[in-house]
Amino acid sequence: MNEESLHALLERVAAGQESIDSALAALRSLPFEDVGFAKLDHHRTLRWGFPEVIYCPGKTAAQVAAIVQRLAQHGPRVLGTRASPEQFAAAQALTPELQYHPTARALWLEREPQRPLKPGVMIVAAGTSDLPVAEEAALTLRLMGHEPRLVVDVGVAGLHRLLPHVPALQAAHAVIAVAGMEGALASVVGGLVACPVIATPTSVGYGASFGGLAALLAMLNSCATGVAVVNIDNGFGAGYMAALINELAYRNT
Repeated sequence: MNEESLHALLERVAAGQESIDSALAALRSLPFEDVGFAKLDHHRTLRWGFPEVIYCPGKTAAQVAAIVQRLAQHGPRVLGTRASPEQFAAAQALTPELQYHPTARALWLEREPQRPLKPGVMIVAAGTSDLPVAEEAALTLRLMGHEPRLVVDVGVAGLHRLLPHVPALQAAHAVIAVAGMEGALASVVGGLVACPVIATPTSVGYGASFGGLAALLAMLNSCATGVAVVNIDNGFGAGYMAALINELAYRNT
């Protein structure tokens, strides 16, 4: 339940179109719903403006399917990250409108498309191998009402590939820099733009990258100002943060 549906419910009660008992039944599961193996936070949309997101690893296909079904009954959009094809198949059997993004490894539902989506976020990925994390960020942004521009394979091994995109980067409200290996792309972008840069390290790299730890530490030690860092492979967290920044930019215009 979001602010709009809650407002509509209260208006129906005030107009005598819905009984108090019926409204109470609708509100009873508003704070959270206990389904035994999980407590679903249906109140999160009211607090944050976006529903609870399902982190799928570690959950059975049946558990993911049940959570998706209950969340879909309480709101128009659902997002599940790091979902396997098996988890998606089980969830789609209960929620037929559900969709799957194989590159982002995410299942999602959008019953009320937000149009027009707000531009203003750039996502730059160092290499094609970083695409899963970049696409997770892009999907998160779109579900939150924003339309990112995604630029791929512009890492520091061929920095001239980034240069044609500098004007667009400098016009953005926020930039997500996705990179594995040595993670240098975030510092490069941070030195070119005046907006916040959300550095997103990935686990792409050979042995000494330590599963993305080298990129994470490089980004944390960036000498460029305005660079903040999310966790390794956390495209969702980067996309969510960029959406909040972009929303504030539009709110203040």
